[in-house]
Amino acid sequence: MPKVSIIIPAYNAMTYLPETVDSVLKQTYNDFEVIVVNDSSTDETERWISQIADSRVKLISQANQGAAGARNNGISHAQGAYIAFLDADDLWESTKIEKQVHSLDSNPEVGLVYTWVACIDEKGKSKGKMWKNDIEGNVWEKLIEHNIVECGSVAMVRRCCFKTLGMFDQNIRFAEDWEMWIRVATSYTFAVIKKPLVYYRDHRNNKSKKYMRNLSNFRVIVEKSFQSVPIELLYLRNRSYGQINFCIAWKCLQSSDTDYKQAINFRRQALLHCPQLRFSKEYLRLSIAITLMRWFGADCYGKVLTLLDALRRFGSTITRTKQDTTQIKKS
Repeated sequence: MPKVSIIIPAYNAMTYLPETVDSVLKQTYNDFEVIVVNDSSTDETERWISQIADSRVKLISQANQGAAGARNNGISHAQGAYIAFLDADDLWESTKIEKQVHSLDSNPEVGLVYTWVACIDEKGKSKGKMWKNDIEGNVWEKLIEHNIVECGSVAMVRRCCFKTLGMFDQNIRFAEDWEMWIRVATSYTFAVIKKPLVYYRDHRNNKSKKYMRNLSNFRVIVEKSFQSVPIELLYLRNRSYGQINFCIAWKCLQSSDTDYKQAINFRRQALLHCPQLRFSKEYLRLSIAITLMRWFGADCYGKVLTLLDALRRFGSTITRTKQDTTQIKKS
């Protein structure tokens, strides 16, 4: 019986899937199984998986059910006490499983452990951008405002969480992982490993950029999550809607059909829900981005983002060099 079950939903994912699976097989921790759930792909996914010699890699094929259905099918076949999820276009740093297993083994009250996330582009090159959250323990109040886990390739969860709280809601077609983690947070504490152990691949086909289709899913998640909360926590509902509208505003700028006018509209909606957000750093950043798009157009805005990515990469390189130099001096 493997200690960890890794579930990879795959739908026409062969562009990145081999590299993704390879990042799992190179883990420093070896007591795991990999369950690739082929969600009715029309590419070579099934044939390619069947040719992998490593017996830890298993294939499940199903009628198309989306990411939530694929994850649920994987969970139902999983043997591990701990379950980790990996999207078919993302990558793991080689010590991710080892560090997360150690965290769960050492903290029996923790139901979910997450890590920091570094962003890469379509070719796997660092964008110099990182998502870092430090919140742990009882995280529900923060999690309902913002998905601190950040992406679907981060969490490692105790299998008992799904037995207690149910599986992913298949009626939700976007951010279904966020809704699941909100449920986990009602009964379990979270832990965080403050290192970027996941590489999120930012590319044009990311589901998260199809903003208008995803707005209704956000609403379902918020209303479902607030159905049975104590009355003293209901004030967080407006904050949650405010943050959601900020998120959608960003997606308006990041999608292929960039629309700063829609971004302005969602920014306005955010403030109607939660006027205090006007004084947040997120509001300032969003307003600057909208202004750049409005004044200089989508092409110029894209060039600015490219420049910022280059500057972040340069800054990350300088930081790593300093850290390496310090480590050499200490040794």
